[in-house]
Amino acid sequence: MPRSAPEIVAAETFTRAAQPVLPVGEGLVLRPWLRRDGPEVYAAFQDPAIARWHVRTADTVEEVGDWVDSWARSWSGGAAANWAVADSRSGRLMGRASLHHMELWHGEAEIAYWVIPAARGRGIAPRAVEALVGWAFEVAGFHRLELRHSVHNAQSCRVAGKSGFILEGINRSAGLHTDGWHDMHLHARIQPARPAEPALPYEAATQPVFRLRR
Repeated sequence: MPRSAPEIVAAETFTRAAQPVLPVGEGLVLRPWLRRDGPEVYAAFQDPAIARWHVRTADTVEEVGDWVDSWARSWSGGAAANWAVADSRSGRLMGRASLHHMELWHGEAEIAYWVIPAARGRGIAPRAVEALVGWAFEVAGFHRLELRHSVHNAQSCRVAGKSGFILEGINRSAGLHTDGWHDMHLHARIQPARPAEPALPYEAATQPVFRLRR
């Protein structure tokens, strides 16, 4: 269907370019997923704190390897942007940071993340989210990023606040978890406004305008 306005985020950002590695700082990067990450993702999903907030269960390492492959492939189709949070020296997996539910025409996407148990308590999630947000706004050109989590997930709520996401309200019964439907907090960040053109000095702005007579 024809549209009256161009898409906010160009599809070519994903379809014609390789997925970048994003620096997080303090020895961390966001990098594309690799098949060899499968066993570490499988181990992460055995953690009760991760399993509680995901309806998907990891039953075998092979199955999770297929997840990882799909996360890597999603980039080129512009369907989602999934990064592994990893140690910049060893490449060891620390977590995940993603953009999903991407609407390129509207410049909107949703942030998702998790951190492995051994890496918690080091501020990794807020730093990874901030690196991802910086790329999404400054490079890709997204206008609005949302972040949703169960109202019972206090840790995710703290990450959202530390990452500058404003709580906008509650989506009732909007997230299916292993124990049923949860109300979800909706947080969001908006693309910062571009600097305005410098204003004219008061004297210049108030000078009369003379029009030529025809």
